[in-house]
Amino acid sequence: MTKSLRHPLSWLVIAAILLALSAALILQRAPARVSILPPGALAPTPQQRDIARKITRILKETEYRQLPIDSRFSQHAFGRYLHFLDPDHEYFLASDVRQLSKYRNTFASLIEAGRLDPAFLIFQRFKQRNRERMEYAIRLLKKEPDLNTNATYDFDREHAPWPADEAAMNALWKKRVTNDVLSLMLAGKTWPQAAKILRARYEAVIRRVDQISPEDVFEDVMNAYARTYDPHSTYFSPMNSEEYRIEMSLNYQGIGASLQLVGNYVTVINIIPGGPAAVAGTLKPDDRITGVGQGRRGPITDVVGWRLDDVVQLIRGKAGTTVRLQILPAGAHPGAKEEVLTFVRHKITLKAQEAHSKLKILHRDGRTYRIGVINVPSFYEDVAAENAGDPNYRSTTRDVLRLLRKLEQQHINGLILDLRDDGGGYLPEALALTGLFIKHGPVVQLRDRTGRIEVLDDPEKVPAYTGPLAVLVNRYSASASEIFAGAIQDYHRGLIIGQNTFGKGTVQNLIPLDSWSRKPVEGQLTVTIGKFYRITGQSTQHRGVIPNVVLPSPINPKQVGEADLWRSLPYDRIGGVPFQLSTSYSAPIPSIARLDAEEAARAKRDPNYQWLVADIKDIQAIEAQQTVSLNLAKRRAERARDNDELLALDNKRRAALRLPPLKSAKQIGGKQDKIPDVVLDQAEDIMVDMIRLDHGRLPAEQTAQTVSLAKRS
Repeated sequence: MTKSLRHPLSWLVIAAILLALSAALILQRAPARVSILPPGALAPTPQQRDIARKITRILKETEYRQLPIDSRFSQHAFGRYLHFLDPDHEYFLASDVRQLSKYRNTFASLIEAGRLDPAFLIFQRFKQRNRERMEYAIRLLKKEPDLNTNATYDFDREHAPWPADEAAMNALWKKRVTNDVLSLMLAGKTWPQAAKILRARYEAVIRRVDQISPEDVFEDVMNAYARTYDPHSTYFSPMNSEEYRIEMSLNYQGIGASLQLVGNYVTVINIIPGGPAAVAGTLKPDDRITGVGQGRRGPITDVVGWRLDDVVQLIRGKAGTTVRLQILPAGAHPGAKEEVLTFVRHKITLKAQEAHSKLKILHRDGRTYRIGVINVPSFYEDVAAENAGDPNYRSTTRDVLRLLRKLEQQHINGLILDLRDDGGGYLPEALALTGLFIKHGPVVQLRDRTGRIEVLDDPEKVPAYTGPLAVLVNRYSASASEIFAGAIQDYHRGLIIGQNTFGKGTVQNLIPLDSWSRKPVEGQLTVTIGKFYRITGQSTQHRGVIPNVVLPSPINPKQVGEADLWRSLPYDRIGGVPFQLSTSYSAPIPSIARLDAEEAARAKRDPNYQWLVADIKDIQAIEAQQTVSLNLAKRRAERARDNDELLALDNKRRAALRLPPLKSAKQIGGKQDKIPDVVLDQAEDIMVDMIRLDHGRLPAEQTAQTVSLAKRS
């Protein structure tokens, strides 16, 4: 007793030991935790639970937007996950959403703890509702729908309420199936033909959903979580990590064939020139792959009904290895004799996606102008090849420089870099490409999550090209494209032509998951780690790069752009950095006011330009519609009226160009009616104007534009 009084903590220690032993005995007697997932449902793997904890930790420690993982964050992540599964609110019932909303306030914290069962349970409910909808749609096809109704179908349902009950859902799907039937009948199908096509289509949806793997579900769950920070933080599964690498390097190891899932068959769409399939000449478009074998003697695995991604993974492999394809030839009926083709895998270069060029010759006022055009589809670099010491590794800058040298040998008078639809890519390539056209100096500023600002210079000491330069952009020009275009504009080095760009002013870092793990883990994250700013201090976030000369575009800026993306970061600005304007080149930019005047005059007399403007107006009118009639006669009348208007518009253009008229709208864009790239043609004319007009220093107009932006910020 005396000892216990002298050491009172000893009794606490003994009590703790007894409690621990008691708890252990209770745990031994307690049954294992019962899963909330129904029998046979997809379930997360232990590794995925572990990866979820890693991903959430990486995002918490590196993401630019530092957010607490609270109930508000959970609500956003929960809503995003439902949106991934059912963006048009046509599968989940309102009662489903109410029932599943018990996880709304804890959804993110559950993922952070690796507790993924609720997310998989939500997917299981979606899978159930998807099958019910497809089976209901197939039942509807037993009877021809009423195509003489006054009903309409509202196809824009992103913000519509969830159907209240099964009766409301059935009413919605009855309209959707009717619209699917109408679409096929407007394309010339009979009702029996339309019913057969749609039955196969709906059955294919069931098969594809049934083939969804736990990895697919996990990827959606983690992306719902990641994109609650911002729209560009993304988790890539091991399979999609490889696709991302291919996109950045423009190469992979395989046989060189583009494939697509058609019904139950993975089907050859085209053959890539220079690849093993092209060299062999045995594989043809529309051939169907029924089996894949590894090596010259390995067993052939039947792949009929498989997912496209899984078949692609079997066909790809290390260069120098052998793969055998069992083929049902194009046009052959199922059950016909199949062929087995053997290929040795090789490195395939995606040349169609790399930078390419052309020379355009224009005549004006008795003079000839040679304009070089280099199209830059993306900012890519084969980092692995560079790290391996390959002297011929591919990159945007190296390819552009090679093309530029070729064009200079053709004695170009000016150069256009076409960055339309270039969504960006590898940041160092944006710096390097800028360095081909400016004297050495700063290109962009980066601010990280701590507020630290880093100024990035171009790596080139001497520019490779000093002649007249224009950069052609549109609404899909984003990220690295905006860094390049913004720097060219800020240095007054070239003219920006086209449409206001996308407005993505954030920077992502690629993080392999195994770099945060003691054991190998496949997959990777792209994490938004900062925002970039032009050297003037302006951000492109939301606002993009504003062209000096605006050209029409069919891309609707109200529907495409960073400002419309869910959870995008806001616009702001920082201080500028010192830089020297490019005023010593051989052909500085003439007066923008004069260029605008020339362009306005040309627009009035150019039939192609007038056709494009009128066509854009028609496109915008169509996009403004949110409902369609379910009356076949009305739809046919609308289709006939639209075709007549298209035909009249195109024939007006052709008459002005002294071309014979077309007889049918089906001929528009065909062999007899090649539609020109009007925007590029205008950019080439503007380049000629640049060369012909004022060769003095850049005027005040462009500088004034920058000042006006600063005043509005």
